Amino acid sequence: MIYSNHFEQLVAEALDSIPADFQPYLENVAVVIEPWPTHYQLSRVGVRAGGLLLGLYEGIPRPRRPASLSLVPPDKITIFQGCIELLYPDTFPDRNAAIRERVRRVVLHEVAHHFGFGEERLRELGLG
Repeated sequence: MIYSNHFEQLVAEALDSIPADFQPYLENVAVVIEPWPTHYQLSRVGVRAGGLLLGLYEGIPRPRRPASLSLVPPDKITIFQGCIELLYPDTFPDRNAAIRERVRRVVLHEVAHHFGFGEERLRELGLG
């Protein structure tokens, strides 16, 4: 496994790559790193046992938020380090670069869910 601090840095870089105009809209989004998804998280999104879940957005997408929404916990984006690293074994050519790019894509994918993008649209944009 990549050292936790290094993986955290990859996630931070991906978040920093989001244009400044969008950054204020992410202030109430908690981004966390977990090694693996729980059984509940897998079943909630329809991933079967043995399947991989690289990231998960939990919250109310901005376009569907009522204006009076207050006193609710922040939306949450979870990035699953173990699942991402499992895609790139130690023998994978340029493993670190591949993981960096995958982390960026997963972070952008989950942030896009926060902005209301569905899976079909994300596939069209190359983030599926």
